[in-house]
Amino acid sequence: MLSRRIFVTTALGAGAVLATQDHKAAAQADRRMIVDAQIHLWKAESEDWRWVPGLQPQLPEPFTIERAISMMDEAGVDRAVIVPPSWPGDRNDYALQAVKRYPTRFRVMGKVPLQDPESLDLLPKWKEQPGMVGLRVIFNNAQTIPWLTDGTADRFWPAAEKAGLPVMCFAPGRTAMLGPVAERHPQLTLILDHMGVTAAMVKDNKLEEGIGQTVALAKYPNVSVKVSASPGLSREPYPFRDVAVHVKRVFDAYGPQRSYWGTDLTNSYAKASYRQRISQFTEELSFFSESDKDWVMGRAIVQRLKWT
Repeated sequence: MLSRRIFVTTALGAGAVLATQDHKAAAQADRRMIVDAQIHLWKAESEDWRWVPGLQPQLPEPFTIERAISMMDEAGVDRAVIVPPSWPGDRNDYALQAVKRYPTRFRVMGKVPLQDPESLDLLPKWKEQPGMVGLRVIFNNAQTIPWLTDGTADRFWPAAEKAGLPVMCFAPGRTAMLGPVAERHPQLTLILDHMGVTAAMVKDNKLEEGIGQTVALAKYPNVSVKVSASPGLSREPYPFRDVAVHVKRVFDAYGPQRSYWGTDLTNSYAKASYRQRISQFTEELSFFSESDKDWVMGRAIVQRLKWT
């Protein structure tokens, strides 16, 4: 259940606050489509659903299809892009199950084991899986970071380009290394996750540098960016004003049609409700016009992924 900041002491007052929130959510739904560019879904660990040794879920309890739909409905989120999490390994079955159950609400950016060259044979028919619209690759730890330079990922980029598959890429602090990829493969749709940074970079005072790398890639028309997971970068409570400057810097570089709102909700779950993550962008960022909000909050990612 989502928490609410309700500063009232009577049942009547509480009802009035909730009614106001519901009215705002309804009005928001009337004026624009809200699409979350990244959520993770997972069920409880079981004999046929084991975590990768050493990896732990972002929350102690599962974040199931039912839980996601309930929270989306409450917050006024129309659609969401599912990025299968790391801890179950390179599997997409639960995400595809979500699409099967809610075909108008979900799409999937699936995973393949880059270290297995044979996985590239799957790409020509990748979109034949109902609800699968692209791929997501990660370069963020001692095992995966070298793949950017040791040849492991080299065959992946042209294969994804040839198959017409958009690729979401999480390479915090290393987005500069994707510049040559974008240049060599101009028909590859490359989407940079979380502005190319992560919460760990805040502690190391490397946020400005990481954002700078991401901004520099805006010159490539085939590169776009998720201005997502921003609460996790903040040292402040909602509305996270200290991250507004970073969002603006990225948005100014990429523009409304190449910038996508997203939550990565489970990675900073306690920091804000789902509705607050929406209102952070729709009510607190003064540099967005209403047209900008229409694009950033949903229209742009739907267009980029060709989600009809």
